[in-house]
Amino acid sequence: MTLKEKFKEVLINPIWQMTMIDKQMEIADDFAIGFAEWCLKIKFEPIENISVKRLLEIYKKEKGL
Repeated sequence: MTLKEKFKEVLINPIWQMTMIDKQMEIADDFAIGFAEWCLKIKFEPIENISVKRLLEIYKKEKGL
């Protein structure tokens, strides 16, 4: 499920509307943790020559987000 779909699900689900901000924070945290873990595992040489924005694009494409 893409990030957009996850956030949309939070917005339309009446059960989550009470805790919408908490759920959105959880989604964002899960994404950030996944991205950070992925960055630590990748084997780009040298990583300094790749921008964070480019790494994010690669991560999202690889994960189908």
